[in-house]
Amino acid sequence: MADEPLVLGIETSCDETGVGVVRGTTLLADAIASSVDEHARFGGVVPEVASRAHLEAMVPTIDRALKEAGVSARDLDGIAVTAGPGLAGALLVGVSAAKAYAYALGKPLYGVNHLASHICVDQLEHGALPEPTMALLVSGGHSSLLLSTDITSDVRPMGATIDDAAGEAFDKIARVLNLGFPGGPVIDRYAKEGDPSAIAFPRGLTGPRDPAYDFSFSGLKTAVARWIEAKRAAGEEVPVRDVAASFQEAVVDVLTRKAVRACKDEGVDHLMIGGGVAANSRLRVLAQERCEAAGIRLRVPRPKLCTDNGAMVAALGAEMVARGRSASDWDLSADSSLPVTDTHVPGREHSHDHVHEVSKDNLYS
Repeated sequence: MADEPLVLGIETSCDETGVGVVRGTTLLADAIASSVDEHARFGGVVPEVASRAHLEAMVPTIDRALKEAGVSARDLDGIAVTAGPGLAGALLVGVSAAKAYAYALGKPLYGVNHLASHICVDQLEHGALPEPTMALLVSGGHSSLLLSTDITSDVRPMGATIDDAAGEAFDKIARVLNLGFPGGPVIDRYAKEGDPSAIAFPRGLTGPRDPAYDFSFSGLKTAVARWIEAKRAAGEEVPVRDVAASFQEAVVDVLTRKAVRACKDEGVDHLMIGGGVAANSRLRVLAQERCEAAGIRLRVPRPKLCTDNGAMVAALGAEMVARGRSASDWDLSADSSLPVTDTHVPGREHSHDHVHEVSKDNLYS
């Protein structure tokens, strides 16, 4: 185990300041500072608020992660950071911090992809990823089907949302129902006491001529909102639990149906589900049922590893080190629209030869 790479990962793509420490595929620490309460009164994430929160939380969260892992910063074999996609300002805070620590410590820097990190985190739960693996990533900003044959260099997009992501739809319907923010957990909770077949909400992009692997939740969101508005206009009570259950069922039905179809079409017998919406209890149950029926092995990390966290970034960074992928240059920048095909941002060959010269001065204290 001591020969496996020890990597610290920094995640600041949205409203979570996440710092993880991983040795190989073993999670040593997963420290998170969330600013979700600061955004709740606005009904959604405010980029400027998120950036400021990251700045204030960064150093204490890194210190906490190192202490929890029981390692010194000098012991690290590398520092990984989410370079994109995400909120530009928030990403810049994380990238700047990672560059500062890497330079001061004389360690290689790895700018990695947020979506690829969500896939790689499953290695901390269930061991090495099979190659290939189909991944369904569902969160507030992304609803994607991805085929990974090598998590460090080959991730191919199969399908994505053409409008609202699943997590966005959860947030918007929770707002219409006056349930607060974020919407995913609260709708999941209310749905457990409702009837998922009470209301026949539409399933977007499931027609015979529709794209097989793309997603659309804008029409569903609108249909649910109008249904609620009609009830209120008629002076009738809105059955919140039934609405939550029926809406949730429409979302997870489409997600799991398309994911299983992609696995069958590509001949892949492993499906991994990640992202914040992967913590949804109904999604997990329905995915398991459909995967078992199709002879597909389902891999879903525990809920804490599904939401944004530093552990997933550290996991991908450790894999980069283990497979000898080139580190990033010091001019690494944040890319809010970094494509998933760029699993990391490699530097020029031998660009980190000077790193060990820096470490002689031991700038980090």
